[in-house]
Amino acid sequence: MSFVERHGLWSDEQHARAREVEAHIASGDIDTVRFSFPDQHGVLRGKTLVAAEALSCLRAGVNMTTTLLAKDTSHRTVFPVFSDNGGFDFAGMRGGADFVIVPDPGSFRVLPWAPRTAWLLCDAFMGDGTPSPLSTRRILQRAVDELAKQDMDFIAGLEVEFHVFRVDDARMRLSDSGQPGTPPEVSLLTHGHQYLTEQRYDRVDALMELLRAHLMALGLPLRSLEIEFGPSQFELTFGPAAGLAPADNMVLLRAAIKQICQRNGYHATFMCRPRIPNVMSSGWHLHQSLRRRADGRNAFMPECEGAPLSPLGMHYLAGLKAHARASAALASPTLNGYRRYRPMSLAPDRASWACDNRGAMLRVLGAAGDARSRIENRIGEPTANPYLYLASQLFSGMDGIARRLDPGPSADVPYESPAEPLPRSLQEAMQCLREDEGLCTALGRGFVDYLSHIKEAEIARFNLEVTEWEHREYFDLF
Repeated sequence: MSFVERHGLWSDEQHARAREVEAHIASGDIDTVRFSFPDQHGVLRGKTLVAAEALSCLRAGVNMTTTLLAKDTSHRTVFPVFSDNGGFDFAGMRGGADFVIVPDPGSFRVLPWAPRTAWLLCDAFMGDGTPSPLSTRRILQRAVDELAKQDMDFIAGLEVEFHVFRVDDARMRLSDSGQPGTPPEVSLLTHGHQYLTEQRYDRVDALMELLRAHLMALGLPLRSLEIEFGPSQFELTFGPAAGLAPADNMVLLRAAIKQICQRNGYHATFMCRPRIPNVMSSGWHLHQSLRRRADGRNAFMPECEGAPLSPLGMHYLAGLKAHARASAALASPTLNGYRRYRPMSLAPDRASWACDNRGAMLRVLGAAGDARSRIENRIGEPTANPYLYLASQLFSGMDGIARRLDPGPSADVPYESPAEPLPRSLQEAMQCLREDEGLCTALGRGFVDYLSHIKEAEIARFNLEVTEWEHREYFDLF
């Protein structure tokens, strides 16, 4: 029996989809298949198999080394993998042992930019068939399943900002190797500061058409392509999807854009605030609502004229607000992202909500009879692991519903209204997360400790560096 059959890992629908995938691979149109899983940072890792081997591994899974789960954003292994249990609090991680990634057959895609190449999104399992405790996709699945017990589905739409530059020098000399290596030298595609002008869009139409064609060929629910305010900054928006799909779409989207751009002489980055003159921060705004399974209606849609949301929607909103400081660590997981939280900037600086106000962290868009009623959370940066970002929203909102929390009055002047400030650093955000009993219980205390260890390693490396600001400020003065 295969690994999938032995441990009962697929539903009947997945088995049916797997047969379709096998037929497609066996047709002779596919040479290689990428088996990919989202790691702790939401970065896709995996192995590429030739078609015949992919057919044999579809149900057997692919072995990966557990050190992949022990790495920070520089790809350094920050756990003592050769100690007892590899430095983790559960067995199976010592010595760089194997874990198994098993594809979700429903994720099968043919990559339009990579000739004769297919792709499968995988879940991580331990050797005994149990889900890896470190699988972030599994954490979101738990949140989705918990909501399903209340006969509701999670619906989310994405607004994603990012930068694309022209590559002038890829910096691939021997001296540029490292961990991390030297980033490329780039130049602008637009000067910026002509927000949504048609002239700017037409200037980069070749890039926009390149992205549009490939992303739509992937089946992603693309709605719009936009010129953002900053130099070489763009935004894509995507229609609503249910359950795991928005997070799956986001990891595929980021990988696709970076690969498409790299193949065509561009460098795409989802870094929140690149070090370029006149930069504008990139955000990831998450539109969310709940849908009743019984009748398919939006559970946030208010029944009364003048009400922002339904009572259930207001409780959910209050949960997002109550856990905002803790969820920041999952919505904005990089040191760089905390340069974005500032007043009068179209980014939030405190945990507040308001009706259709882009200065508030939680922008409420609702009206009686409007099936699109929803909450837009503007806290995120586009580097966030989408499974953790979405899970933090669901767990927070469900807590608000369970405790019937009240979000308080609308902050109609969001940068002046009294509210808890958002964390000003990744270190502060991680402390807020560790102190939030509700989110720690929902995510798993062991997982929060694991994530904290990785992030503390990144912070420690940052603190060892002497910045240009420090050198300029002190080198001559003292």
